[in-house]
Amino acid sequence: MSVFASLLGFLFNLFEPVFRLGQKLLGSKRIGWLFVGPNLLIISIFTFLPILINLVYAVTGGVNLLPTQRPFTGLENFSILLECRDYTDLQTCRTDIFWRSIFNTVKFSLIQVALMLLFSLITALVLNRKIIGRGFWRGVFFYPVLLSPVVVALIWKWLLQSQGVFNAGLVAMGSQPMDWLLDRHWAFFWVVVVSIWAHMGFYTLILLAGLQAIPRDVYEAAEMDAAPPWRVLTRITLPLLMPNLIVVLVLVMIRAVQSFDEVFVLTGGGPGSATTFIVQYIYQTGFAEQIHLYGLAAAASLILAVGLMALTLAQLRLSKAGEAGKVKK
Repeated sequence: MSVFASLLGFLFNLFEPVFRLGQKLLGSKRIGWLFVGPNLLIISIFTFLPILINLVYAVTGGVNLLPTQRPFTGLENFSILLECRDYTDLQTCRTDIFWRSIFNTVKFSLIQVALMLLFSLITALVLNRKIIGRGFWRGVFFYPVLLSPVVVALIWKWLLQSQGVFNAGLVAMGSQPMDWLLDRHWAFFWVVVVSIWAHMGFYTLILLAGLQAIPRDVYEAAEMDAAPPWRVLTRITLPLLMPNLIVVLVLVMIRAVQSFDEVFVLTGGGPGSATTFIVQYIYQTGFAEQIHLYGLAAAASLILAVGLMALTLAQLRLSKAGEAGKVKK
């Protein structure tokens, strides 16, 4: 411990002339900028600069990578993406794969968010009870969150492929093997299942923390009044858990809109475009296709960013509404 303290003191003494010079030049009130400056520089390089470059690509055309070699096109990329004669018929859209990816993303988000909330809530309620091996089961449900999304997708792909474990079980029982990942309906179904399995533990943990924060005397009072379990759930647990549910709702929605890793490894967006989502469309358009259309990819990413900003603002508004409701009560 003394060696570590000596080393730390040596480092402070080494940088002391720099800090003294900074205080002399900046003054005592602005010396803080000397400490946060490196962090601001890193954030600017890896966050704000890419956003600025993305804006440049969105309003320029061509296939050249360097911004100086790309002609200015204004809002043409957005026009190409959003142009449709009939928005109820995706085949009439100029870039129908973009609209199909949006349709798939919205469909996936609605289904996945509803099921994720339901299963996470049920799991949190069960794990909050006094059951045998409660700590073990909490670890089991949270374990998939620790895995890489690529690893999760590879595991499930090994289970679902034509010669995989699931089909081996069907053949052993005398049934015909199924095209789990080659049928558009089954592929979409398994994409939803895998995403829920991979991330449910994280949201369960948030809800479990909310359940444990509810005062026990509230439940004791309900028990003394002989309130049935369903009334306790709907009148006590869910209202007091609402702030956590709102946070989970928005986080799940944002995660669903940004889904890419598991889906890309599991199905590659197929069969056809059945599981092609908006992030995969951006990746394919900008990097995977033979002709790299950086402008279209940048414009699509900005449209996605607007959607994510709307979800974030909705989270803030719902959170404030929840806090205001608790204050009134």
